[in-house]
Amino acid sequence: MVSISSQIVITGIGAVTPLGNSFDAIGDALQNGHSGIDFYDFGTFSRQQEHAAARVQSVDVETDDNIISSSWRIEKSSRLEQFTVVPSALALADAGIQTSSCTVDQKNRIGFIAGIGAEQLKDWEHDFLDGGHDVFHAKRQPSLVHRAAQILGIHGPAATVAAACASSGYALALGKTWLETGLVDACVVGGCDVLSPTALAAFHNLRALSRREDDPKKASRPFDQDRDGFVMGEGGVFFVLERCDSAFSRQSKIYGALAGIGMSSDASHMVTPCSDPVQASRAITEALADARLSPQDVNYVNAHAASTSVGDAAEAGAIRDAFGSVAESIPVSSTKSMSGHLISAAAAFEALACLVAIQRNMIPPTINLDNPDEDCLLRHVPHQSISLPVHITASNSFGFGGSNLCLILKEAA
Repeated sequence: MVSISSQIVITGIGAVTPLGNSFDAIGDALQNGHSGIDFYDFGTFSRQQEHAAARVQSVDVETDDNIISSSWRIEKSSRLEQFTVVPSALALADAGIQTSSCTVDQKNRIGFIAGIGAEQLKDWEHDFLDGGHDVFHAKRQPSLVHRAAQILGIHGPAATVAAACASSGYALALGKTWLETGLVDACVVGGCDVLSPTALAAFHNLRALSRREDDPKKASRPFDQDRDGFVMGEGGVFFVLERCDSAFSRQSKIYGALAGIGMSSDASHMVTPCSDPVQASRAITEALADARLSPQDVNYVNAHAASTSVGDAAEAGAIRDAFGSVAESIPVSSTKSMSGHLISAAAAFEALACLVAIQRNMIPPTINLDNPDEDCLLRHVPHQSISLPVHITASNSFGFGGSNLCLILKEAA
């Protein structure tokens, strides 16, 4: 039995997403089945000029001057930097950690881990589209994670994790490990990604994106027999992780516990997952084992399901394999039907969705699930959320190229 004092808990949340910029706003959107997807014109980078996508509408949120350096200017920073700094600052403020009031030793014991894919490419693209003056400039800024840590006044270890769609989930897993080994006393973890014309063109030409041209809000349809590809999204979601005894001593509110992590790899193709779900299933079973739980203990599975033909079916097989006879009784949904696929930020967003489910005793729906695919037989939650007791959740993230991850999030003891 894991002692309560050694549990790794979530004490702060910050988010900038297509479904809102706060825990409550995102929770309302998920509970009400609201879609953040629309058509957008991304110029001439791909043969299809307009793409269904999930965009962040505003980063105009109040941040704490006691956390962000007074020299930082949001209007002078890239979108990727905004999606890192703002939600991280919101998470620290939510956790009641004002870095400007921390001692040097306290700042040295706060870690920072961000899941970010292709950071340099997106910095280059941002600069290229802005006139191309700074790409090879000698005074170019340090890597984003170290720049963000400096802006936030954090001086503990900092790292970038790149594991495709599982990147931010790997950041949570690594933060849990840092806390368990005593390397840090608190850790800001999460991930971010931006809608990129280059990435949209690449995935479009790989035939990985939905090509529906009728209603953009119906383009992302995980597990549905008429799905034809995923919808790209963007945003940033960050958490503050602490040991439970530290959170209790600070009298912090606790959203939930990060109880277990499981990881595996099965690289087979750039975007198509391995058709044999054995490694994806192993990530789930190892997460359950790490949390010292059984399949029947889980009340909800937030599926990675991105609305791809092979991927959704492979994951359904992995869930059935990992959960065995109880798979048919555990509610499963994909919130990507509403948020789109936030790529590097997806795992963090879906961990947030699990915390919403726990806080509200509510299972978010898979919208657009009109005709469930026979190859994806599970206990689906189509169209509308349902009210059920939720104490323990599993969140899957199966990244392009074979990065498999499962996080177990549970109600804090």
